[in-house]
Amino acid sequence: MDYRITIDSQGNPCLEVKASDYSLITHPLLNKGMAFTPEERDAFHLFGLLPPQITTLDIQRKRSYEAFKNKFSDLEKYIYLRDLQDSNETLFYSLVCEHIEEIMPIIYTPTVGLGCQQFSHIYRRPRGVFISYPERQRIESILSNPRFNNTRVIVVSDGERILGLGDQGAGGMGIPIGKLSLYTACAGIYPGFTLPIFLDVGTNNSALQDDPLYIGWAHERIRGQEYYDFVDAFISAVKKRFSHVLVQWEDFDQKNANPLLERYRDQVCSFNDDIQGTAAIAVGTLLAAIRATGTHLRDQRIVIVGAGSAGCGISMLIKQSMITDGLSDEDARKRFFLVDRNGLLTDNGRELLAFQKPFAQSLPTMSFKEVISHAHPTLLIGVSGQGGIFTQDIVEEMAKHVERPIIFPLSNPTPYSEATPTDLLAWTNGRAIIGTGSPFGNIEKNGKSFRVDQTNNSYIFPGLGLGLMATRSRLVTDRMFMAAAVALADCSPTKNNPNANLLPPLTEIRNVSLQVAIAVAIEAFSSGLANIDPPADLEHMIRQLMWQPEYLPYKRWK
Repeated sequence: MDYRITIDSQGNPCLEVKASDYSLITHPLLNKGMAFTPEERDAFHLFGLLPPQITTLDIQRKRSYEAFKNKFSDLEKYIYLRDLQDSNETLFYSLVCEHIEEIMPIIYTPTVGLGCQQFSHIYRRPRGVFISYPERQRIESILSNPRFNNTRVIVVSDGERILGLGDQGAGGMGIPIGKLSLYTACAGIYPGFTLPIFLDVGTNNSALQDDPLYIGWAHERIRGQEYYDFVDAFISAVKKRFSHVLVQWEDFDQKNANPLLERYRDQVCSFNDDIQGTAAIAVGTLLAAIRATGTHLRDQRIVIVGAGSAGCGISMLIKQSMITDGLSDEDARKRFFLVDRNGLLTDNGRELLAFQKPFAQSLPTMSFKEVISHAHPTLLIGVSGQGGIFTQDIVEEMAKHVERPIIFPLSNPTPYSEATPTDLLAWTNGRAIIGTGSPFGNIEKNGKSFRVDQTNNSYIFPGLGLGLMATRSRLVTDRMFMAAAVALADCSPTKNNPNANLLPPLTEIRNVSLQVAIAVAIEAFSSGLANIDPPADLEHMIRQLMWQPEYLPYKRWK
C-alpha cells in the first residue's frame, strides 16, 4: 500500500504517502504534477523534477482541455486521454467530469471501438491485468500483487465480440478500461478500487494473428471445455483473492455470454452489461417513453430486431415489467416478436438457443417487414448491429398503425445504428419517440433544436455498481436491474413534461447514478443479500463513497 487517507489536526482529510521523487510523480493515482505545493516538493524530494511554477487543478484542466481540442481526429483525442489517465488520474477525471458530454464519446462508444482496433499500434503503458491462456497456472500469483489489494470492481472481457466490430483479440482490453472509467466519472467509484482484466484465449482474427505488432497471444481461440476450465480457474482465483468484488462480464460472444452469466450468477456478485445493463437502460427509457405517450406498458406490442443475448435480455426484463403491470406470463410473451437474420423467431422446427425459446412465436415464418405489418408494433428496438436496417418503408408501415411510434436503434458504434434520428423523424412526420445506442448531434424537432437521447448503459451500470459496492451485496439479481430501470425513469424529464427528453443530460449523470445506487441498495437490503446492516441514512452513506476528482494535501507516511 503506497498511501492512506488520514485526518489532519484541523479535521481535514489528507493523504499519507510512502512514495517520493520519480516514484511519486509517475504514479497515476498520486501524481499532482505542477500542483504539488512547495512544502510537498520539499517533503517528497520533487524540487528540480518539476517546473518551478506552482499551479492548480483548474489551470491544469484548462491546459489539458486545450491540448485535447487541438487533436485533429477522435483517435488522437482517445490516445491523448489514455495517456493523461495513465499519468494523472485526478486530472483525467476532473477533465472528463467537466466536459462529459464531449468526452464520453471519445473514451467510450463510438471512439473506443477504433481504439480497440488500433490497440496494439497505440499501446503505451500497462494498465490492468492480462491473463493469457499459456499463463493459466499463474492466475493466483498474478492476482496476488499487492497493487490490487483495494480492488472492488472488475470488468473482464475476452475480446471476442467488441461492440459491433467482432473479434478484436487483446485489443478488447480497451473496453474494460473504458467501462471502468465510466464507473468513476459517472458514479464516483474511486479509480484505485477498479481493475480491468483481459482473458486472452487467443483470437480468430487473422489480421491480428499476422500483425507483427499484435500484443496478444497470436493463437486460434481456445474453445470447449478448455475455455470453461480457464474461466473457472479465473473465477476461483478471484473468489479466493477478494473478500468482496463485483465482476462485470463484458463483450463476450453470444455462445459464451449467457452460459457464463448463468454459471457464475449464484457464485459471485456478477452481471453481464451487454445482456442485463442493456435491458435495464431499454426498460428505463421505455418507461419514460410510455409516460410521454400516455399509454400503459401492458399495452405495448414489441418488435426486437436482433434475437441474440442482448435482444432476449431486453425482452425478458420488459416481460417481467409487463407482468408487474398486470399481464400474465403467457399474455406478456405474446406481445414480443423477435427477428433475426432468418426472420421471425418461431417454434416451427427452427433450432433455437435456450434463451431464445421463451420468445418464439407459434406463427408462420415472416420477414422483418411482414412482422411489422402483422404485429403493428408500438415499440421497435434494434440490437442487430446492421446499420440502416430500419428502412423508410419499415418505419412508415409502423407509423401507419400507432400515433407515437417508439423507436430505439440501439446498435453501436454509430455506423451500425439501425437508423438515424433525422430519418426516423422525417419518416414519421415528427411523431417518433427516439432513443439511440450511439451518440448523435442535436436534431430539429417542432422547429427547435432537440437533444437526441442516447440510451447509453452508463445511465445504469455505474450506479448499479455503486449500490452493490456500498452494500457488499453477495449477488446481482434481476430485481436489482428492474429497480435501476425504475429509478432511471423517475429521473426522466418526461415526469414533468411529456414533450421533454426521455433521459436527463449527461451533465446530471452523477445524480442519476446516485438514485440508481440507492434503489439497488434498497433492493439488496430487502432481498437479504447485503453484507452490511442498513444505515440510518442510506443516501448519505452512498454519497460519502462517491469520490470527487480533487487533490488532497500530502504528508510523508512515517
